[in-house]
Amino acid sequence: MAEAKHSYQSMLKATSLFGGVQLANIIMALLRSKFIALFIGPAGMGIASLLMATLNVLLAITNLGLDRSGVKEIAAHGSDTEQQKETLGVLKTLFVITAVIGVVLMVLMAPWISLWTFGDAHYTTHIRAISFALLFKQLTQSTLTRLQGLRFLSGLAKANVWGNLIALLVTVPLYYYWRIDAIVPAIIVTAVISFLVAQRVDAKSGGHISWTTPLNAWNKGKPMMRLGVLLSLSSIITLLVGYGIQLFISGLGGLSDVGLYNAGFLILNTYVGLIFTAMGTDYFPRLSEVGQDLFKTKLIVGRQAELATLLMLPIIVVFLAFSPWIITLLYTVEFKAVVPLVQWGILGMLFKAVSFSLGYVIIARGDSSLFLRTTISFNAILFALNAAGYYHYGLMGLGMSFLVYYVIHFFSLIVIVKWRYDLTLSKGLYVLFGSGLVMCSAVLISAKSGDSVGQMIITAALIVITCLFSWYQLNQRTDVLSLIRTKKDPNSDEH
Repeated sequence: MAEAKHSYQSMLKATSLFGGVQLANIIMALLRSKFIALFIGPAGMGIASLLMATLNVLLAITNLGLDRSGVKEIAAHGSDTEQQKETLGVLKTLFVITAVIGVVLMVLMAPWISLWTFGDAHYTTHIRAISFALLFKQLTQSTLTRLQGLRFLSGLAKANVWGNLIALLVTVPLYYYWRIDAIVPAIIVTAVISFLVAQRVDAKSGGHISWTTPLNAWNKGKPMMRLGVLLSLSSIITLLVGYGIQLFISGLGGLSDVGLYNAGFLILNTYVGLIFTAMGTDYFPRLSEVGQDLFKTKLIVGRQAELATLLMLPIIVVFLAFSPWIITLLYTVEFKAVVPLVQWGILGMLFKAVSFSLGYVIIARGDSSLFLRTTISFNAILFALNAAGYYHYGLMGLGMSFLVYYVIHFFSLIVIVKWRYDLTLSKGLYVLFGSGLVMCSAVLISAKSGDSVGQMIITAALIVITCLFSWYQLNQRTDVLSLIRTKKDPNSDEH
């Protein structure tokens, strides 16, 4: 029992650290989005979103998935410091090589990318310019991969927070003075600032990583690249599906609808998804360390799924009830059309809380072929659902399609991990999940039943009940009150 509580507390500490980081990042992203919405509107956000989608697709194509396979490889060596040093040198060299290749491809392909994305060659220069952002993003990821693999979580947190804060302070004035013309400079400046901050943090961590020759990097890095290429393919597929959905929306509804879609997507995957980002930072290396040990894997996955569910519940019910006000606050009144998308889509986050925990098992086991097959299948389903949802019901249809997708994702992964690894979830988790689903559904029904005083009181009462339930269950597992009182061990963020 004591071991279980310690395990939950360790997870909560890591989640709290990066939850705090993500919260800080969200506040900064909130301010940035608010200013961008004011200065360039939905159409401007649509242009910025398509340029960023282009950048992310090419980054995924050229980085060989080293950001994820590298974390797994570093964590797998555990206390073997010599092997870790060699791996880190290989990774550092491979990241630079892939960064240069990415820039060259982006510059050469810019006219065709502009034509595919915007329908003409007008944005060729813009795309070539943001190739500099690709270079610096890839070099930044090299540093962040090292910090995450070694579990230097405090350094990783500092790099994230300070990079985003300085970028915010620099880019908002650009949007104020240059409006739409600031999109490309802001993308480049943000990437450069993140790189410089990450380098500063890495230098302070005291670790010096030696370069290796490209030939040695190629020979020693083959296992990482084999896994990484498949992981990279999965990322490319995911990004291409998102890219394709944006092009589909642009063709039917125009750039304004693309901007609205991205505003809603940002809420679901950034503001609400902070829990997943925070947990994944520590969860993946920890899961990789236990390797093929089924018993330990079951414990880690089950506890992570419970923790994710309990942390997500209060966020979900608040967004279900107050989406109209939250969206107006985050953006402007023009973005209120995205409310149905957020309300339906956010209910899917509860299903994602469990399927997220299960999905990492496939990567941690190095089961790359299964991971690729599931990625292709799930993304095909997502694209079909999103396209059908938007075609028939507009933005609300996108929200409903996200919910349906995460339900399918949830049940499919339960079957897959049982069949492949004999991994099952506890009855207690199913009870917890079912209770949360009932409470979230009740809040959604109540919120959509009207805005009378009586109905608002009922909705508020349901939110309070859900939050108290979440707090009680969380405290039962982690003794969170004593954890708050206990001073943080200064060395606990490093290993």
